[in-house]
Amino acid sequence: MEGRLPPHNLEAEVATLGAVLLDAPAITRVVDLVRPGDFYRQAHGRIFEAIVNLWDRGESIDLITLTNELQSAGQLEKVGGASYISSLTTAVPTSANVEYYAQIVQQTAIRRRLITLAAELTENCFDETIPTRQVLEEAERRVFELAETNQTRSYLPAKDVVKRTVAAIEKLYHNQDAYTGIPSGFSALDNMTSGFQNSEFIVIGARPSVGKTALALSMAANMSIASKVPVGFFTLEMSDMALMQRLVAGEAKIGSQVIRTGMLRSSDFANLTHAAGRIYEAPLWISDSPGMRLLDLRAQARRMVSQHGVRAIFVDYITLITNEHSDAPRHEQIAEVSRSLKSLARELNVPVIALSQVSRDTEGKRPLLSSIRESGSIEQDADVVLFLHRERNVDQATTEALNVVETELIVAKQRNGPVGTIKIAFVPRYTKFENLADDIDQGGG
Repeated sequence: MEGRLPPHNLEAEVATLGAVLLDAPAITRVVDLVRPGDFYRQAHGRIFEAIVNLWDRGESIDLITLTNELQSAGQLEKVGGASYISSLTTAVPTSANVEYYAQIVQQTAIRRRLITLAAELTENCFDETIPTRQVLEEAERRVFELAETNQTRSYLPAKDVVKRTVAAIEKLYHNQDAYTGIPSGFSALDNMTSGFQNSEFIVIGARPSVGKTALALSMAANMSIASKVPVGFFTLEMSDMALMQRLVAGEAKIGSQVIRTGMLRSSDFANLTHAAGRIYEAPLWISDSPGMRLLDLRAQARRMVSQHGVRAIFVDYITLITNEHSDAPRHEQIAEVSRSLKSLARELNVPVIALSQVSRDTEGKRPLLSSIRESGSIEQDADVVLFLHRERNVDQATTEALNVVETELIVAKQRNGPVGTIKIAFVPRYTKFENLADDIDQGGG
């Protein structure tokens, strides 16, 4: 970089400012594209900031008001005086291309930020106290963030957020039957939650063998196969083949035991072929990595979203994620994983649905929020907590003999909605969950 100037375009900066001074309403076309910090020349950034302040207060934007604004702030002489402000209007004949000029300013600002980021990452690479995986994760996170936002924004004024919020409410008003989030496929749950919302961290908890993975896989199938919503599924407990066998069994309506043993009838192959075709066409991505590290999970999730447009991420399950700080107490490791998954949901703007065990003392009882194992941080970080519960008053053989086992799905926490208990159907033969119909047969007939 020695002897080289950072990327910039002073002509585009002058043209952007001059166009706004020629046509004050043009500010509305560029205020979302550039910020004062995007200008290479500091004086131009100060002038643009003064223009935005005038616009924000609803005052007119012209040479006189801008000069007075800068004078009041003690900035007029620092930016070149009234004569320089006046010269800006002569640099551009019309405001018609103001967005084009502003985009040039924005793009050169992005390049400068990339250069700054590269310098910071270079320093990290020479710092041997920082783990290599952490350097990689930080690099990917920062570049992804820059690519997604086009500029670094530490905060937004409420007026920007409220406009988007009101627009979303108006959209819901005109389409009242639609869920605001991604439907899980379980109608009673979706009616209560209005679907899984973007940026939410959702936890599904249960004792072993109650059906956490089966529920998560049923939801993922409903989203990706039935609704064609791109889904990412991290399976840390089962292999991808074992997971796919469950998925095929549920879609083909062939018993899981039959699939595992290969004792299929001739008539089963047609169902198997059709089910495999539906799954083949589904936008479902599976990551099979036992003992996956937290940094790797975050990196893969970012790639799923950026490359494949994934809109929901499942993690099976939290306590199997390996933390980089393996010497820390277990509850601190789980707390860091929980916070990281919550942060990932916010960063990627997708729901992250993670599975978790509940404590042994809930055996035979309905779980409570305090029942989540190993860390109270999961309970605190989660936007929605779901528990699976059913009475264990029959043995496993009897359960498997039933067509349907009624199971309670407890919405124990919902930060932005009601809580309560709904009932869904567990189908042991296919190891999947379905909506519970009023007339469904729970016996062997």
